[in-house]
Amino acid sequence: MLGLGPLGTVGFILLLYVVSCVKILREYERAVIFRLGRMVEPRGPGITWVWTFIEKMVRMDLRTVTMDVPPQDVITRDNVSVKVNAVLYFRVLEPNRAIREVENYLFATSQLAQTTLRSVCGECVLDELLAAREKINAQVQTIVDQHTDPWGIKVSQVALKHIDLPQEMQRAMAKQAEAERERRAKVIHAEGEFQASQKLADAAEVMSKQPIALQLRFLQSLVEIASEKSSTILFPVPIDLLTPFLKKGDT
Repeated sequence: MLGLGPLGTVGFILLLYVVSCVKILREYERAVIFRLGRMVEPRGPGITWVWTFIEKMVRMDLRTVTMDVPPQDVITRDNVSVKVNAVLYFRVLEPNRAIREVENYLFATSQLAQTTLRSVCGECVLDELLAAREKINAQVQTIVDQHTDPWGIKVSQVALKHIDLPQEMQRAMAKQAEAERERRAKVIHAEGEFQASQKLADAAEVMSKQPIALQLRFLQSLVEIASEKSSTILFPVPIDLLTPFLKKGDT
């Protein structure tokens, strides 16, 4: 270079080489190193020395990855066609294995999650698919985690997001829910009528044993009728009050 001389030029090139060998990795990053094609121990975080032209570095992110599983067409065990999508949470535990054992661990994990989701949901009936989501989540998570373990990847959670039903199935389920609500209303109404009849029967039994109770109830009814604004009042006269007069007429 101009003005540096041979030694200066060599020194400047050496300085550039040294600077290019210094790499800085964040706390959540690791460096997968290939030295002349052979994989060595991962490095990081912090300042890392990588020999340029001799070693090649691949950055790996160790944070949890949130991956959306696209909607999958699933035919349940009771022959209902639905679309199911989910979300997958996983992270890289062993960077070297994630690079060495699979070509693209993100794509491979996504494809594995899709096929597993279709397989697990296809073994369930529709009611189980709608009601037992936690069980299905755990089953999918276990299967995917077993297959990604050789890649150094840990699947921490799988969650079903949405189950899209056909329109005719939605209408049928709405009718079923409405019929169930009507059934419950009728049962509650019948139970109320039964309890009311039981109370009336108990009250009649008490009044039959205590005639004075019947007269008190009659007087209470008169008070309630008198409190109402009515021009005509009809009230029954107990037959017991007329019995003495009827007996005198017979004599």
